[in-house]
Amino acid sequence: MPLESVSRAFKDISLSFKRNPVTNDTIALRNEDAIKKAVVNLVRTKVGERFFNPLIGSRVEDYLFELADDTVEEPLKIEIRDVISNFEPRVVLRNVTIDVDSQDNAIYASISYDIVGLEFSLQEVSFVLQPTRY
Repeated sequence: MPLESVSRAFKDISLSFKRNPVTNDTIALRNEDAIKKAVVNLVRTKVGERFFNPLIGSRVEDYLFELADDTVEEPLKIEIRDVISNFEPRVVLRNVTIDVDSQDNAIYASISYDIVGLEFSLQEVSFVLQPTRY
């Protein structure tokens, strides 16, 4: 029987860098909010974009400059599953759903997961995958 790790509380800073009005400190994200933001950031990070760990990231953005049709749905699911399974040990991935809207050339992603060791119900994060130009 594999040993299952038990999580404790998670805390991360908000990338909006807004200040807490009471402490004048950067706003902190806690537990499920911190993990939700980490999952989205992980999916949107390109391979090689992180300075001290260039292996972290996904090739999701490579699919965004193609026409949004049903042929990109399965490769996107596989890419998202792989990046979360490999680089986010705090979650157990349950489902990845990709909805392609070819009329608006938009791709909607929905990721369902459980947080390891914490008694939260099934978590879900949904977002639109959009190409960004620099």
